[in-house]
Formats: sequence, structure tokens, C-alpha cells
Amino acid sequence: MTVTSTPRTGVTLRLLDKADKEIVKLDRAVLGAFYKFQHDFRRNPDAGGFHLKQLEGHDRLWSARVNREWRALMIRLGGDDWLLVSVKHRGHVHKNLERFNYGINHITGAIEYVDLQVVEESLLRRGVTPPAAPAPPSAPAPEPVGPQPPEEPLFGAYTDRQLADLGVTEPLIPIVRKLTTDDELLGLAEYAPRHTGEVLLRLRDGVPYEEVMEQVTAPVAVAEPERNLDADDWQAAVDRSQTVVITDDESLQSILEEGDFGRWKIFLHPTQEKLVRRRYSGPARVGGGPGTGKTIVALHRVRHLVGQLLPGHTKPVLLTTFNRNLAADLRARLLSLGGPDVLARVDIAHVDQLATRIVSEADPGNAKRRIDDASALREWRELLVETGETRWNAEFLSDEWNQVILGQAVSSRSDYFQTRRAGRGRSVTRAERAGIWQLAERFTQRLETKGLETHRQVAERAARLEMARKARIDRRAEEREERRGLPNLHVEAGSGAWLRYRYRYIVVDEAQDLSAAHWKMLRAMVPSEPDDIFLVGDTHQRIYDNQVTLGSLGVHIRGRSTRLTLSYRTTREILRDAIRVLGDADYDDLDGDTDTLAGYRSVLHGTEPSLRGARSWDEEMDLVVEQLRAWHDVPREAMAICVPTNDMVTQLADRLARSGITPSEITQDGPRGDQGVHIGTMYRFKGLEYRCLIIAGAAEGLVPRASVDAWEHTDPSRHRRELHRARSLLFVAATRARDALAVTWHGEPSRFLAPLFPPG
Repeated sequence: MTVTSTPRTGVTLRLLDKADKEIVKLDRAVLGAFYKFQHDFRRNPDAGGFHLKQLEGHDRLWSARVNREWRALMIRLGGDDWLLVSVKHRGHVHKNLERFNYGINHITGAIEYVDLQVVEESLLRRGVTPPAAPAPPSAPAPEPVGPQPPEEPLFGAYTDRQLADLGVTEPLIPIVRKLTTDDELLGLAEYAPRHTGEVLLRLRDGVPYEEVMEQVTAPVAVAEPERNLDADDWQAAVDRSQTVVITDDESLQSILEEGDFGRWKIFLHPTQEKLVRRRYSGPARVGGGPGTGKTIVALHRVRHLVGQLLPGHTKPVLLTTFNRNLAADLRARLLSLGGPDVLARVDIAHVDQLATRIVSEADPGNAKRRIDDASALREWRELLVETGETRWNAEFLSDEWNQVILGQAVSSRSDYFQTRRAGRGRSVTRAERAGIWQLAERFTQRLETKGLETHRQVAERAARLEMARKARIDRRAEEREERRGLPNLHVEAGSGAWLRYRYRYIVVDEAQDLSAAHWKMLRAMVPSEPDDIFLVGDTHQRIYDNQVTLGSLGVHIRGRSTRLTLSYRTTREILRDAIRVLGDADYDDLDGDTDTLAGYRSVLHGTEPSLRGARSWDEEMDLVVEQLRAWHDVPREAMAICVPTNDMVTQLADRLARSGITPSEITQDGPRGDQGVHIGTMYRFKGLEYRCLIIAGAAEGLVPRASVDAWEHTDPSRHRRELHRARSLLFVAATRARDALAVTWHGEPSRFLAPLFPPG
């Protein structure tokens, strides 16, 4: 997929996927020259200083001067459209020119480029084993060893035709035939076109040929007639290719500063593009593990939906998520992806902000003070003491009020008698429900008297207001139908405005963390029509106690649910350990069935995560400082530390400052500054990514917190939910790392880390 916008002047200069991996390895002076080159080339490629020339024997491959020593290799797509595929030292450009291979893949229809010499050198580096150290003089001479049988090729079970039919780049097939180790495979995948790497890694992971064809190749394959018509149409092929159009200096600067780390935030894989452009008959869901591109899909879906709108100045598309940090990030990324014109048609707000807006419209004079769940729990405890109630504890009542009564926008005693309590564990009789409802009413009155309210109360009230508004819209529509389509001008004028749904389309990110009340509110905000609600999320990353069944809330996703399985952010090594942390616990799919990470894998390779323990928190903080210094070649802003508690954030920030390392604490509004290592609690890291990350304080009693086990016998259901949540929190934290992950603890390591240690 190509991220496009029209350059102000000059030509279009695109950057082929994976070319940035080569570029960012250049030293800083060459990077500066390359930055200037792309800026100047876009303005005037005919300037004499570029020495633009076509390579001998190639009809489309050209070289251009970056500086005295370095050259850019570019494919001329046609006219003023160029695709930059590599940056090489001038001494390597004109040697062995047949090694440069590029073309249009006959299966995917996408442009591919590969330097066969670079691939072979990568395999040689990985395939050569160092000589054994000489034996000590006193050691007996080793027994002579006979010839060893040759290692079996990794892909010997597949014919050349089968590999080609999967879309493997054909000039690489002879090299694929020689692969005998996973290390060699990873060396090839690093430089091969992305689709080839994905296919080979899936086959090596044991996925059957037919499933690879169905899951990896079929979604990106072009139809037979299109293949024949577009065999030499490079302009058509570029729209199917994994390229990024660099049309401004800011975009390229982001890639140069972050490696290719920042680029994936707006990169769309062809598999994902199918989901973005599909027309759905109703609500649709895209699931998948961390780094699979769910948020990218959501952002591209927003841009696609905006493209379906008639011209205007309204905002018929809502993009929403769970909290303020994530909403701010979505706004910045949508601006980068679609520009101000797309942003102007989209309302971006987190769900609590949205609910507050709805309630404020209905009650503009409301001056209540908002309190969090912990403060509300204290109020419950005080109420029970005052009333002498002993049948229920405050925690149970608080959960029942939050999850069932407010969570499902239950507005009456009779409705509460009929409400499902899925996941609550303990069943209650009709008489007990009557008692609970009475206590809930007294609690609500208590908050009212004190001038207090919770976010959950606001969400529940917003849901009821929107549901009532929807009922009025539906009644108006029925009346209009009875009048054969003619509006009742008197009624419309009396209302002061034409009554309409607030939005035409709604896109939800981090859907697993929304409550039932949030979903009821959203469902009422948009008409039940094709493409109405598009949601992305992963229940393995649920870090709040909001369990819902979407179908029961009017959001029917059955038959319109898809799962992404390839991670483009986290390495295979980090991903493997993160999944082990989850254990064998079951996770739901937001609609009453079980979700799974089966088939979830990464296309990236890196170092093993580090696990280190200390005797005390003070010693552990020394380990953290030591690890940060070991990552000396990584910018501080690309590193982060997450811990279980706010106190640990404060203490660690102080230790870093005294060690000469600038800390930047992550608040609910994001990092406090642009400089320094980011530090925050695990909850603050949702939606963030870093090149290197430390999980500190991963000790038993902190992860999970010691109080969780108190529920094991008194409320087993809550105990299971809390353990699920703690596992998910650690899973989310671990998968925020792209290149390197370190985990530290003091005392006894968390029980969740047990699968990461070798047996015995």
C-alpha cells in the first residue's frame, strides 16, 4: 500500500519498504546528505549535481549522487515518478550489475527489488561457524570424525512451482533451495521482499501449504486478468506495493531519526488493505495480537470512510478509543496519514470525553466533582458502616454497580432483575437483587448529596440519553414513512433542529477496554446501516475490568470478524516470551466465544530478552541504570521503563536523575517532556512503543499485587479476572518493546515469569 499526498512541486519520490533499513545504518553525516538529496531531488531531478544516469543493462534502474561517496539507486516508474530502492557506496554501484533484480511479482502484482549479492553475503555471515578453540596441551587428541551427512534443506518438501505460486520472489528460489538452518532463513528474510519473508517463515513454522496460500498469499494476490493486463504497468503496480511516498521532509526525518520504527505507524500491508476497503453489511471487528497493525487498519479505515462522504464541513466520522493519551496519538497519526482535509471530517474523542459532552448538553449547569473507582469504593465502605449492612462487602457491591448496573445502563429495578450477569461468578437470587438495588439507590443518593459522580455514572447517563434520542429518531422516521416520506415541518421546527444521528460511521480503537455502557452509547449514535461500526482490539490486552458481549448490546459482529496474525513491531524472541507470560488462560472474543493467539508470529528477529533479579529495590534500580547505559547507541527518547506503582516511578526518576540520565515521566497527558527516558506505570504504556524497554519491579507481590490472592476463596471469579488482568498488563508491557526487552525484579520474581526460566 502506498501512503500518498500530492507534492507541492517537482516529482514524486517514493521509498521502497526495507530501503529505510539500509539507509538508517549510514553514519550521521551521510544521513544528512541523504536528507538534503531527497529534498532537492523532489524539487528538480534534472539538477546537474545529481549526475543522474541509467545503469548499464537496466531499463529502469538509475543512480543519483547523494554526496561524493554515496549514490541512490532508483527505479523510474514513469514520467516524474521515482522509487528509491537503495543507497550504496559508489564503489559498489557499478560492479556485478546483474545482481540488481527488480520486477513486478506475478502473484501479488507488487513491485519487488532485491540485491542478490547482499542476500548471499547475509547467508554466508550466518552460515559460517567460527573455528573451535585449540584444546589445552594436556587434553587427549580428539577422535577423528567421519564425514557428516549434509543437513536437510528447509524447503525441500516444496517444488519451485509451489513456492512461486505462493508469491516467493522467483530469482530468490535457487537461494531458498540452499537454506538449511533457521539462522540462514532469518538472514534471507531480512533482505528479501516482505511477502517472500512472510511466506517462508510461515512454512518453516509448520503452517500447512494450503493455509499459507489462504492466509498470506490469497489476500494480496491479484486476479488472473489483472496480472495479464498489468504485467508491465509499473504505475498500477506501485499502488499494490509496500512503499511509502515521501512527499515532505518531516516524514523522512521521522524515519531517519527512529530507524524504520516510526514508519510502521502509518504503513499498511496489502492483507490489511483488503480489510480497510471492504464493504461490511454491519458492524465489523478486526482482532490480533500487539503490533499486528490493528490501529493502522483503523486509521486507514477512517481515511477510507472519509473518502466515501459527500463534500461538506461536518464531522460524520467518529474515531474513539479508551483514554486521552490514545486519542491524542490517534489524532497525530491521522494527520500524518491523511492530512488536514481528512482530519477536518473526523471527530476524535475518547469515550469518557464523548460521554461528558453528551451529559453536558443535557445538563449544562452540572458542577459535580468527578471521582475515580478507588474513591467510589471508599464511599461504598463508609455507606456499609453507616447502614450496618453485613450481607455484602464493599468490593462486591462496587463491582456489581460498575459492571452490571452502570456498565449495562440498567435504569430500573425491574430491568436489573432481568439483566445478565455474565462473568460475575457468584449468582444472586431475586430477593438478593432487590436488596442490592436498594443499596445501589442509596449509594447514588449519597454521591448526589455530596456533589460527586464517577466516570461510569457519566457513561451510563450518556448511554441512556443517546438511547432516548435514538428512540425519538426512530419514531420520527416511522411517522415520516406513514406520511409517505413527507416531513412534519411543524415538529421539526419546534425541535429547533432536524433530528439526526450524530454520526454516519464510528471507528473504535482498543475496543476491549470499553464498558457495556460505552457500547450502548455508541450504538445509539449511528444508524444501523452498512459500515456503521468498525472496531479493533485484542482481549489479551484488556487491562480494565470491562467484560462485554457485543451481540447483547446491539453490536452484531458475527460473520464479520477477522484476525491479524503477523506482528510488524516486536521480534520473535520478545513475542515468544510475552505469549508465555499469558499461560494457558482463556480469553473471550468480545462476543461470547474464545479468542486465541494461535498463528500469531513476528517477521522480525532480535536478541533474547534479559532477565535479572536483585536482593532489594535499591539494587534493582542500579540494574536499571546499568541496562540503560548498555544501550548507549540508542537515543534516550527511544527507551522506556515501566513499573507497577506510582511510588516506584517517582523513586526511579530520582535515581536516574542522580545518575546523569534525564527521566521523563508519563502522565495521563503523555510524557512530560520530549527529552529523556520515559518512565511510567504499566497502565500508562497502552498504545506506546519503544526500541528498548525495561519492565522493572516484576516481583511477586507487585505483579500481581499481593491483595489479589485474598479473593481466591471468597470470590474465585474475581480472583480469576484479576489474575487475567495482571497477566494482560505484563503482556502489554512486554510487547511495547521492538528491539530489546529487559525484565528485572527484587526478591522473588513474579509467578507469571516462571515459564521464561529454564527447567530445574
